[in-house]
Amino acid sequence: MNVPFVTFIPLERELDQELRNAFERVFSSSWYIEGKEDERFEKAFASYCDSKFCVGVGNGLDALYLALKALNIGAGDEVIVPSNTYIATALSVVYVGAKPVFVEPDIQTYNIDPNKIEEAITVNTKAIMPVHLYGQPCDMDPIMDIAKRHNLYVIEDCAQAHGARYNDKVIGSFGNAAGFSFYPGKNLGALGDAGATVTNDEELSNKIRALGNYGSDYKYHHIYQGNNSRLDELQAAFLSAKLPILDKVNENRRSIAQKYLAGINNPEIILPYVPDYALPVWHIFGIRCKRRSELESFLNNAGISTNKHYPIPMHLQDCFKEFGYVKGDFPIAEEISETELSIPMFYGMTDEEIDYVIDRINEFK
Repeated sequence: MNVPFVTFIPLERELDQELRNAFERVFSSSWYIEGKEDERFEKAFASYCDSKFCVGVGNGLDALYLALKALNIGAGDEVIVPSNTYIATALSVVYVGAKPVFVEPDIQTYNIDPNKIEEAITVNTKAIMPVHLYGQPCDMDPIMDIAKRHNLYVIEDCAQAHGARYNDKVIGSFGNAAGFSFYPGKNLGALGDAGATVTNDEELSNKIRALGNYGSDYKYHHIYQGNNSRLDELQAAFLSAKLPILDKVNENRRSIAQKYLAGINNPEIILPYVPDYALPVWHIFGIRCKRRSELESFLNNAGISTNKHYPIPMHLQDCFKEFGYVKGDFPIAEEISETELSIPMFYGMTDEEIDYVIDRINEFK
């Protein structure tokens, strides 16, 4: 049997007519930027995130970058980010001219460890950017308490966690703003690049929208030195077609995850840990193994596709050499990067595919 790491086929078959209708609606309108589709999706997604405002942008990186820029974070400032994350998190900080300050994750949840944040705060710290990695919510209560005590902004990186909940509160609704990616592989994915920033601050929302539209508040009037980053009508229409079944998609992924958690029984394998406060959406199901390369080869040879999230930690990336980090500076992030292996997780996995993955992992010795 061959099991792909991810496939969009089951979801696209289910929504075939809705997606075609979305395309026809936009094509027939001859309106492709900043129109009714964008407005419709933004309103619906803001409501889904229990937020007042949503600004569609070009991608998830821009969603974070524009939020930081709108908060006037820039040169000389520092932003606390997890040492275990995708590069977009740190890049958004660098792009505004600020410095990303890495903080180690909790080895069990892979998310930023709140107990290690305060020791990283300096007089230059302006914000904390928690990442709800793999669809697992961060421990937000202590993070928000720290931010309040030190008068720091909180920008949530929700790129992998659409619909996840922390103590029954939807992620993205805690901080000053939150950035989402709608890259096609996300739980809520467009058919191309897309993203959004959500917030409960109307002034901040208006500024983010202007910054993403060449710094313009109305045509040919530019109040900021902005960028071009807008959610186009076609992707907004596709996202509107998919949003109504996002909860169904997430529940399906939880069902797959529960089968993995109950069925995988191998002393070589460390399974994901889910705290009581978390309702994950399992964008990624990441196991850990000291013999990752051997396990990866074993599964691949059995027809099971895998991935690694992420094999090189942020502080050891060539593009961040300027910060002077060396191997050993963030041992927990390094441990995760050297042992994590992501196994198949996608909407519509069959029981046969799930059982096959479980059985092969249990056979690994």
